[in-house]
Amino acid sequence: MSVIEQAAPSAAANTGALTDTEREHFDSLIAELQAGEMAWAAVSLADRAELLMRVHASVAASAEDWALTAAALKGMDQSSPLVGEEWMSGPYSMLTGLLTVAGSLQSLAALRNPLDGLTFGTAPGDRITVPIMPASTFEGMLMNGFTAEVWMPPGVDGETIRAGVGLASRRTDQTHGVGLVLGAGNITSIAPLDVLYELIANNRVALLKLNPTMAAMEPVYAKALAPLIQLGVLRIVQGGSEAGSYLVRHPGIAHVHITGSAATHDAIVYGSGKQGRANKQAGIPTLEKPITSELGGVSPIIVVPGDWTNADLAFQAEHAATMRLHNGGYNCIAGQVVILSSDWPQKDAFLAELRLVMDTAPGRTAWYPGSDDRMNTARASYPDAVALGPGGARLLIDASASAEVMESTEYFSPVLGVVELAGTGQAFLDAAVATSNEKLVGTLGANVIIDPTERKRLGAGFREAIARLRYGSIAINAWTGVIFLTAAATWGAFPGHTLEDVQSGRGVVHNGLLLDGPERTVLTGPFRPFPRSVRHGENALMPKPPWFITARSAAMTGRRLTEFAAKPGWRRIPAVFAAAFKA
Repeated sequence: MSVIEQAAPSAAANTGALTDTEREHFDSLIAELQAGEMAWAAVSLADRAELLMRVHASVAASAEDWALTAAALKGMDQSSPLVGEEWMSGPYSMLTGLLTVAGSLQSLAALRNPLDGLTFGTAPGDRITVPIMPASTFEGMLMNGFTAEVWMPPGVDGETIRAGVGLASRRTDQTHGVGLVLGAGNITSIAPLDVLYELIANNRVALLKLNPTMAAMEPVYAKALAPLIQLGVLRIVQGGSEAGSYLVRHPGIAHVHITGSAATHDAIVYGSGKQGRANKQAGIPTLEKPITSELGGVSPIIVVPGDWTNADLAFQAEHAATMRLHNGGYNCIAGQVVILSSDWPQKDAFLAELRLVMDTAPGRTAWYPGSDDRMNTARASYPDAVALGPGGARLLIDASASAEVMESTEYFSPVLGVVELAGTGQAFLDAAVATSNEKLVGTLGANVIIDPTERKRLGAGFREAIARLRYGSIAINAWTGVIFLTAAATWGAFPGHTLEDVQSGRGVVHNGLLLDGPERTVLTGPFRPFPRSVRHGENALMPKPPWFITARSAAMTGRRLTEFAAKPGWRRIPAVFAAAFKA
């Protein structure tokens, strides 16, 4: 997510800053895409699948440049383990996304269903679930101990689910104009994956406007996505709010998709300033075209009390800290509020471990614009915040006595709050779910940490509590960021938000199986890393995950995973494991 305004709301107020030459350039690119749309309508499913595999090859060839350019723009030392984040959230994510979507198109082209061979499950509330992980033997090995499923809305039957697969790709000849993608400013695979979804799921050609923070990525994207550019179905532009304002209201743009902030979304839809606020209050949008969005929010980390070992306390503290500090804290899906039981005997021990990790985790540059201002806002709201890490650049805040600001403000910086609730067992979990639903702004993702013994003790009550969590992504003993990395998973807010109350956005992306109308993705991971997982009865061989901020071999593991995604095969598996087990 980006908190920089991508596009100002009023074309009349902002396009004056654009020169005639700039407007003519944008006009000509949109005209080229309109011609490209006609060509796209003539591309069959089989040929689209083949095109995606050519993009896959060009992304693979650009992978190192992609990861290292991303690391450089974020001020990373190229030898840091943290560079692994850029491999995994950049070219790796794009490669796996392309493979999954191409596979779905190949099935549809052969008159098969991408869901063939899958056995649906069930979830509380008359829901059917679609298993998506592991999707292959390879994934079962590389993500050993992790499972994931897409939950469909209540009452949707299996026949309807299968019939809806493919979305707009079911009619390749019925294209839907030129879509404007306002790219994210924090994670380098977001914008290209959004373009992929526009092309395939929505059957729209795409104009990608880069966030200014991603300016250095333009030549990388141009090389990696060259087959799409050459076909005339993608164009990439840069520019500030004036450019965005001009483009969102351009008559040649049929649809807008933004990854950004709710404030930016509202400025685009209603206008800015006093008039924009009045328009929103009156329910009068000034944007006369559809818009979809992914807008972040305040994500909970629900820690269900149990009887944990010292090693469990340390590992899960690293886990919670990772949920906040990955990418420096500049993630739309970052965990921001740890919800603990005030009655948990091990609460203080867990907080001591969390404080230690927040203090000793590798330092990094506060690279995202506005970070210092947002940190100062947090300090002003919580004067007793504990400053941790190099230069005191991370804040750990006990917000239990005054939680409203923490629960309603997405800080988009290394700020982690703690809120305590009374109770244990099911009573605590139910209270934590209610707090997450009713008090935390946004519905993008929720994290739940629970030991296997306690989960077994709760029985059906645990899954019923998960069903009540109104979030588009839910991770159990995992971080919801892993759902972002899972190509077949859906990514977006919980459905049902309106333009007036957009919360974490509207619509989904990724969704490699091209499911129609999914509700959420639920991913489950192991409570303990290997070998402790096996010693405690969990069937999981995953060591410390490479996305942990404390994983010493993250850079090499990220590179090896990307090399595997570029050319999957058994001979590449040992290199991945060799790197991962050095974490």
